[in-house]
Amino acid sequence: MKILLVEDDMEISEMLKNFLMTENFEVVTAYDGESACEKFFADEYSIVLLDLMIPKISGMEVMKTIRASSTVPIMILSAKDTDSDKTLGLGLGADDYVTKPFSVTEVLARIKANIRRNTQYTAAAAEEDILTKGELALNMSDYSVMKNGQTVELTAKEFEILKLLMKNPKKVYTKEQLYSQIWNDAYMGDENAVNVHISRLRNKIEDNPRDPKYVVTVWGIGYKLGDGK
Repeated sequence: MKILLVEDDMEISEMLKNFLMTENFEVVTAYDGESACEKFFADEYSIVLLDLMIPKISGMEVMKTIRASSTVPIMILSAKDTDSDKTLGLGLGADDYVTKPFSVTEVLARIKANIRRNTQYTAAAAEEDILTKGELALNMSDYSVMKNGQTVELTAKEFEILKLLMKNPKKVYTKEQLYSQIWNDAYMGDENAVNVHISRLRNKIEDNPRDPKYVVTVWGIGYKLGDGK
């Protein structure tokens, strides 16, 4: 598995690269946003580790460029640890956010978790059912979503949230339940990840995200599938 590591701090970059190589990853390094974009589109990667504060082109702009054509997992490595920075990063398409200073073993665990989830998402599904609700059609065999016959581009986690709700239309999920099932990780009380992904999903599938018909809030509890009307 190949990792694109975008980090302008040579010491951190070298430390991470050496550690990940001992774990049998191939690591390609970039030290600025311009070279990061060039290297990303020149090869195939299992995950991108991306610092936000990099020269030439910012990490946020790099992420926007990648997300315009790819759903590869992106994990932000940043010294910025405010809720607004995390929310912005997740809102632009990041799958995970790790603040500096970090433990290399924690980074490794998150890399493996993100790659595993993405592999499960892109693997050929045994199920061939198409779930429908209102104007939406979710195809579990090719992981596509259509609304009124038009393709809706969803990230892996957005797809899995919608799939979970559509497969269990009468069930209300708390944020903790969504996090544990979609992220496959222990819920630590951080609602940002769930909130941001729900918001992004609504922006893509709802006629009016402020008055959702598909991903409905059950106040005080969580979320459920609406009737689509």
